[in-house]
Amino acid sequence: MNKEQKAAAAARLKKARAERAKKIPNYGKTNLHESLHDLPKEHRFHPNKIKQWIDTQKDLAAVERKAIREKIKGATARQASHEGYVKHMQRYLRTGDWVDDFYGEYQQNKVKHICYALAYDNEGIPKRTVGTYYPDLGNVYTQQMMEEENGIRYNYNTRRRRKV
Repeated sequence: MNKEQKAAAAARLKKARAERAKKIPNYGKTNLHESLHDLPKEHRFHPNKIKQWIDTQKDLAAVERKAIREKIKGATARQASHEGYVKHMQRYLRTGDWVDDFYGEYQQNKVKHICYALAYDNEGIPKRTVGTYYPDLGNVYTQQMMEEENGIRYNYNTRRRRKV
């Protein structure tokens, strides 16, 4: 095929896909979880963005495979990280649940956790995790809050903890 024929074939294929999408509402969305079907294009976890991130991470994993063959230090860990991230994104597309602690094309953003329902210990005291947003506090639970609740004083000069 020459360039003109390829361009004509691509145009016909694009037209056929558009007509098919009009007839079948879920056309092109069969492998996506139903909660992802109606996300706006600007949403940070839109499936098209995730697919682009998957391609980027697969390319980075291929680069790291080459680095492993060249015996570059740390390449194995980086390659495993890229492949794991790809698996997590594929799982997101399949189930609608984001299971990774990072997001973005290069894993550059950290996920912020929010507690919707408190868990309590045997004494009726809420269980909390540092770095998680709690609506009853109206803030993120910090290390200092945890130390105050548990009566722990941290001496920053000697770097020792002691219970009060």
